Amino acid sequence: MPMIPIGVSARHIHLSQTDLFSLFGEGYELSSFKDLSQPGQFAAQETVAILGPKGQFDKVRILGPVRPQTQIEVSRTDAFTLGIHPPVRESGHIEGTPGLRVFGPKGEVTLEQGVIVAARHIHFHTSDANQWGIQDKQLLRVQLRGERPLIFEDVIARVSDQFALDMHIDTDEGNAAGVKTGDNAELLL
Repeated sequence: MPMIPIGVSARHIHLSQTDLFSLFGEGYELSSFKDLSQPGQFAAQETVAILGPKGQFDKVRILGPVRPQTQIEVSRTDAFTLGIHPPVRESGHIEGTPGLRVFGPKGEVTLEQGVIVAARHIHFHTSDANQWGIQDKQLLRVQLRGERPLIFEDVIARVSDQFALDMHIDTDEGNAAGVKTGDNAELLL
């Protein structure tokens, strides 16, 4: 069975150019803290605070580069702390999701929408997908063999020439299986 590297994703934010300028000042550019598993993606040095109706998180890492719209990805546990009920969604699908307030060093932004619990997914480079007969948006089954092995259903395949092979789960899912970034998952074909 094919083995897939796991990336456990902590809460983070993707900013639009407009919101980046509102939070950090006109003309501001993000600086890279470290590269991420996907080509061209990076964790920025910069962080923000996010505030929901019941709670707040400080030092929420910004992931770059900027995107067309601001999106915040949290775990279900984070959502309880914030006092919101975001749906499980694919990245970029923020219509009808809750918003919250975001604070940076130069200003704040009130988002009307944009908070999701990211749907678990696997990034496949086209060559890997072709080798294993995987189609874009196909729902897959994946076994994690951590301290508490489990099988995830409905893992979304995302296929592109721009992707590197990597499975993304959130901290709640990683903790449930007892796995961490760098561990491997087994694709059940």
